[in-house]
Amino acid sequence: MTLEANLSVGTVAKRANVAISALHFYEKKGLIRSWRNQGNQRRYKRDVLRRIAVIKAAQKMGITLEEIKETLGKLPEKRTPTKQDWELMSRHWQRQLDEKIAYMQRVRDYVDGCIGCGCLSMTKCPMYNPEDTLANVDKGAVLLEHPDINL
Repeated sequence: MTLEANLSVGTVAKRANVAISALHFYEKKGLIRSWRNQGNQRRYKRDVLRRIAVIKAAQKMGITLEEIKETLGKLPEKRTPTKQDWELMSRHWQRQLDEKIAYMQRVRDYVDGCIGCGCLSMTKCPMYNPEDTLANVDKGAVLLEHPDINL
């Protein structure tokens, strides 16, 4: 292995613009891998930089670390994510983002009224839930989770 492929934690942190503690955190979560040299110092392969870039991009899109780990877990560990890998990951995440966007739009639309939680405490709720009939459908903010329900 060449020296350039044997990156120190400080080099990776600086190059990826993340704190060293973030690298340790990502490693603990199974998102990246390192090994120890003879001096017991962490070392990384250069492809970790691309993995970190993917992690950071996905986080900015609102993708959870667990979802990122699951998606990265489908890649062969020793291979750097390619352009084609990114296209597959982003398509998968786009579907998730579409669902989150739709949910946030429902929150926006219902934020000043009832969301079907069953609390029965609102006197001017436009979607009043008499006798908590929505309890038969689901728990929590039922109308946000099931937008197809009409009261």
